[in-house]
Amino acid sequence: MAEIIQKDGTWTFDGDTVRIVPGRDKGVGLLRQQLGEVAVPLRAIAGVSHEPGRKAGRLRLRLRDGADPLLQVTGGRLPEASDPYRLTVENDRTGVAEYFVDAVRNALLLDQVDPGPSDAYLLPGPAVPLSVSAGDGTAAFDGDRITLNWSWTAEDAKTSGGPRSFRLAELSAVEWYPARGLENGWLRFSLTNARQPGPPKYDPYTVELFGLKKDPLMALVAAALAVRMPHPAAPVPAALPLAASGPALAGEAADHDTLLRRLREVGELHQAGILTAEEFSAAKAAILGRF
Repeated sequence: MAEIIQKDGTWTFDGDTVRIVPGRDKGVGLLRQQLGEVAVPLRAIAGVSHEPGRKAGRLRLRLRDGADPLLQVTGGRLPEASDPYRLTVENDRTGVAEYFVDAVRNALLLDQVDPGPSDAYLLPGPAVPLSVSAGDGTAAFDGDRITLNWSWTAEDAKTSGGPRSFRLAELSAVEWYPARGLENGWLRFSLTNARQPGPPKYDPYTVELFGLKKDPLMALVAAALAVRMPHPAAPVPAALPLAASGPALAGEAADHDTLLRRLREVGELHQAGILTAEEFSAAKAAILGRF
């Protein structure tokens, strides 16, 4: 087993899994602290490297595109302090870091792991229930239902309608974007058959982010939702024959096929261990209720 312990965190590798535990150093971001331990299976890893530096080096784990829901929703926009796959390495531990890199690389070669994109999530995402307060609101997710509550900083267009609550089955997309310069960020929820979203400041289905240190925590909510939704690179299943829907549903074939696909996908997530039995039952009931 290979292991490296630093103030920034501890990484261990047993030949099958890289386990990442965040440290308690002041440079460890809130996202890494709340995310906690991350277990990365070997098949999700595309590469690993150690980058020497003048004062300290960096150990970096590169995951396959599409393997991690957190990286999928953040799209390379996470700040360094929030990146769980980066470890600051003191220069007197360079040898240990290089040994760790060699151990992972050798395992990748022996197992012939494909470093290319993945069409399924290989990490389970943040644990639920999850509640995060940042920007002009609080977003909570219990594995089935999303609830948005507004703070005193929210505009009247949001607070006048009160809290918003909707189910995972109603969600067509979720998007997290950080604040940059004078532009605020957002956590945006797109609902099926809902109107087009307006500016984040006034959209009752968007939490506006102001560029404060809690903003990255909203990415955890986005990741917890994304891992329970169809993977963007998943193969599109063939449509069912129209006759299979029955004459009474002929005019609703497209919606019927979509619901069947969603039902099959949540079943696969449950079999893979990503959804618990309770989460699977709730998601299944929500889908069946729309037939």
